[in-house]
Amino acid sequence: MFDTILFDLDGTLLPMDQEKFTKAYFSLMAKKMAGHGYKAEDLIQNIWKGTKGMILNDGSLSNEEVFWSVFCEFYGQKARDDEPVFEEFYKTDFQQARSSCGFNPKSKEVIDELKQKYPLILATNPIFPRISTYSRIAWAGLDVNDFKHITTYENSHSCKPNLIYYQEIIDLFNLDPSKCLMIGNDATEDMVSEQLGFNVFLLTDDLINTKNVDISKYPQGSFDDLLAYIHAQEE
Repeated sequence: MFDTILFDLDGTLLPMDQEKFTKAYFSLMAKKMAGHGYKAEDLIQNIWKGTKGMILNDGSLSNEEVFWSVFCEFYGQKARDDEPVFEEFYKTDFQQARSSCGFNPKSKEVIDELKQKYPLILATNPIFPRISTYSRIAWAGLDVNDFKHITTYENSHSCKPNLIYYQEIIDLFNLDPSKCLMIGNDATEDMVSEQLGFNVFLLTDDLINTKNVDISKYPQGSFDDLLAYIHAQEE
């Protein structure tokens, strides 16, 4: 039996075509910020640069600190002054991006069942602010209180697939990876946790395998397959 179960969010609990979502997200962001002096093409390019900074984060700073450090290289103090505007975007306009995502009632069924037995951690790639992550949790039909911990750019110091990201979770809760299960749809970003000793399950409904990893070695399948796998470990 597992001590703790970790779930990815985007493409796992929240059905998502990453490209479609990203396009909707940036389109809404550009439209919102145009009236505040941000040119769409430059804004999107600089958000990507800030995101790259977070992906390369070595753990010495929070992802939030890294993002704004990079972002402010291009916009200076103006970006900091406009932080409330960006936050307002996530509260309002960003919610329209929900239409670019799917919905799977199985997500709630699985979480409702498993949270009765296990502490659950939402191990979503922490490149988004808390407010955005909490919104996407709601879009999936879930509640933030379903999880004992949710990774966001405020509380994390690295990103997937960097093992520092997973090690931080291990250290935070003194976990034994051999007694944990990491569930995700990305053959690289989620399954890499196996290198630290995690048990893994690859959810294939919205499979991402950009590096053509051999996935035959991983337990995998649908939510029903996942529950069958977990139940088999309990016997």
